[in-house]
Amino acid sequence: MSTATLPRSEVERIVREIVQRQFSFPPSCGCDKVSTGAAVEPNLVVSVSARHVHLTDEHVETLFGPGHTLTPAKDLYQDGFFAAEETVMVVGPRRRMLPSVRVLGPTRSFSQVELAFTDGISLGINLPVRASGKIEGTPGCVLVGPAGVVELPEGVIRAERHVHMNQRDAEFYGVKNGDRMNLRIESSCSMLLEDLLVRADDTSKLEVHIDTDEGNAADLDHAMSVKLEKQEPCSCQSKH
Repeated sequence: MSTATLPRSEVERIVREIVQRQFSFPPSCGCDKVSTGAAVEPNLVVSVSARHVHLTDEHVETLFGPGHTLTPAKDLYQDGFFAAEETVMVVGPRRRMLPSVRVLGPTRSFSQVELAFTDGISLGINLPVRASGKIEGTPGCVLVGPAGVVELPEGVIRAERHVHMNQRDAEFYGVKNGDRMNLRIESSCSMLLEDLLVRADDTSKLEVHIDTDEGNAADLDHAMSVKLEKQEPCSCQSKH
């Protein structure tokens, strides 16, 4: 017996009707205006960004061999980005090291190592908090791969907490690229993380990146709720 398949246009029509029923509201008492819908809060993902490395094509070949390219192992939440099969050893001052640090792809025009605060303590590196890509004047390290060694003169940072979003999400929250927001985590160790950098563009999915120290401190794995909040200007007035 053959099964009839609904045309795509009919499926889309049915979905629109269901969504409209779910998110439409009747007119309030004594009011002529009918609400045709409410702004639905975007789906928020909060990801713990474990220690990782970004590499240039040149450094990939130095560390893993001539002609080598990164092998995708797992897609990340943002489209086009992945965790690679490849890992490197990160070596800091006095030969302190972190073995098997994951490489993320795709490759970049500069190499960068992103660590948590406690990783910096382990390596003996005083990590500056920087936005990704702002590596001028930052500490360096040595990367060791199965085929070679790369000495980075700079590029080791603690990535500042940030939130990716597209322009529709930015409009919903009333923010723009470069603004700051707060993240409220309700858990056994409830916490308000302030000053998340907004990174808004046309294609990103709504996703907060915090590091392992922050995630553990807030007990994110057992969080009951997470909420982004627009950071309002300080209303304090200086006293004379």
